[in-house]
Amino acid sequence: MLINSIRSHMAEFGIVALIGVPQVKKLLRIIVDTDDARLPSLARICLESLARQFLPLHNEINVAEKRIHAWHLSNEVSRRLETTPGIGPITASALAASITDPEVFKSGCELVAWIGLVPRQTSTGGKQRLGKISKQGDQYLRWLLVAGAMSVIRHAKRRGTSQAWLAGMIARKPTKVATVALANKIARIAWVVLMCGETHRPVAL
Repeated sequence: MLINSIRSHMAEFGIVALIGVPQVKKLLRIIVDTDDARLPSLARICLESLARQFLPLHNEINVAEKRIHAWHLSNEVSRRLETTPGIGPITASALAASITDPEVFKSGCELVAWIGLVPRQTSTGGKQRLGKISKQGDQYLRWLLVAGAMSVIRHAKRRGTSQAWLAGMIARKPTKVATVALANKIARIAWVVLMCGETHRPVAL
């Protein structure tokens, strides 16, 4: 949120940076450079307040991520989950910590519903209609799975994919729809990995 705020305020003055923390640091250097005339003095004073918050917050996030990675490496379940495309150490550790007993869910579909990655259903005149995802359940897990799915889709668009299902989904559906569908599938695969006690097998995707 802080990064987005800095980027948006700087963009108001025509100073735009690419996405990524290293690019934001370029904006921070402009903010502290009093000789850079692109920023009015009053705007610079306001932006300096945001800039001062960035470094300590960035350091705290790095420390937290290192702790998560250390726990991930020490946990066999989390390491197995990471073998699933779209699931990295942070998502794997979150799933392993949140779903300590996968047998609570009768199927991967139940897990997906618990996370909130299923369409909201309404019925009129005896006909069922599917809407947007319900967004009920675990918001953090849902966000992580969607972010992971988006990463897979971006990679597939740039370099292609050998997975016919994914290629067809990308070709037929809008990116957001394809992303949620893939996040749904990743969650179901994660349930299988949890239940079977094995690593992911690529043919499942």
